[in-house]
Amino acid sequence: MIENGTTVKVHYKGTLDNGTIFDSSEDRDALSFTIGAGQVIGGFDAAVRDMEVGATKTVTIPYEEAYGEHNENLVLTLGRDQFPESVEPKVGLALKLSTPHGPLVARITDLNDEGVTVDGNHPLAGQNLTFELTLVETA
Repeated sequence: MIENGTTVKVHYKGTLDNGTIFDSSEDRDALSFTIGAGQVIGGFDAAVRDMEVGATKTVTIPYEEAYGEHNENLVLTLGRDQFPESVEPKVGLALKLSTPHGPLVARITDLNDEGVTVDGNHPLAGQNLTFELTLVETA
């Protein structure tokens, strides 16, 4: 069992239920993080805790332990007139919005004649995440 405060390096490949790869450390340095420090989603941290250097395993993290449920209250349609002239709305563009609860980063998900749809959910909200993990190093 790897103790809290231990720095680990992990190679990983993350896939969705439909097999789509959403992230991978392939062709990059291994991901370095500190166990128990909240630097990665809880399920990822927990999966690495019981690994030994050189071991590989696959774990599926339910959306509740990853980025949570997709919240429809965070999907809004804004009028095009609510955008400054200097901003050209494009699907995928991230915007920082001011809300009564503080700033919110939202992505534009749709454009039409009625307006611009933005989504303040994390892009992986509501998705179960499967990771193939290889523990490279502990320090």
